Amino acid sequence: MTYVLLAVVVWFGAWTLNGWLTGGGRHRLRAVRIAVPLIFGATVLLVWELLVRGLNVPPAILPAPSRIGQTFAGNTGLLWGDFVQTILKGALSGLFIGVIAAVVTAILVDRFDSLRRGLLPVASFMAALPIVGTAPILVMWFGFGWQSKAAVVVLMVFFPMLVNTVAGLQDTTVMQRDLMRTYGAGYWPTLLKLRLPAAMPFMFNGLKVASSLAMIGAIVAEFFGSPTQGIGFRISASNGQLALDMVWAAILVGALAGSAVYGIITVIERGVTFWHPSQRH
Repeated sequence: MTYVLLAVVVWFGAWTLNGWLTGGGRHRLRAVRIAVPLIFGATVLLVWELLVRGLNVPPAILPAPSRIGQTFAGNTGLLWGDFVQTILKGALSGLFIGVIAAVVTAILVDRFDSLRRGLLPVASFMAALPIVGTAPILVMWFGFGWQSKAAVVVLMVFFPMLVNTVAGLQDTTVMQRDLMRTYGAGYWPTLLKLRLPAAMPFMFNGLKVASSLAMIGAIVAEFFGSPTQGIGFRISASNGQLALDMVWAAILVGALAGSAVYGIITVIERGVTFWHPSQRH
């Protein structure tokens, strides 16, 4: 009971501290913007630890964060191999192929109106297909290695990236396009110097969505067949053994990888689209 009461005190104490930090104009300070999410995350972990200990929750149901950390630290070699198999080989390779293919297709769709009218409705339909239906088919086609996981990722990221890129290419105004024609610029100079730069905010939005889908797709695809390695395989196998601490350790690897990729994309976006109003804060 002591642990439970302590958890309540910690939660309300952190809530009060964050409320004070975000009040009175302090939320504009860079240090406060960094501190608030760190305090919140540390509070969640501490309350989780205290409640699991105080309520005597079995590790087979919900392990404490300290136990998950010990499992993570004790299996870094195994988890690194899973990271390479799932993230580097499956997710990132599929993300790269899918994004490049989507951008090239978007330019063709923008160039030919008949292709836009025919392909975009199909893209909406394909984007709605559930991964649990397509992943087993692609695993059967491409085998149990990372290639099938990359194929699943390509299918998942292609259509969101395509739709965002097409929308971005159409975002320029009539006046801007008329100005380019006044300068004697044809389609390709206008595309490279006006329309693609204007489409960058849309493309980066699509890329951030695609990066999250890539991580999910690569992990879930491993549930339908994979070698004895990979984050999805580790989660499935450890769950069958009731080793929930290893399940959470594998989830932590995927979460850290996804956050790192998303953060890298965000940093690149700020450098490329520094002129956009969304970056002025």
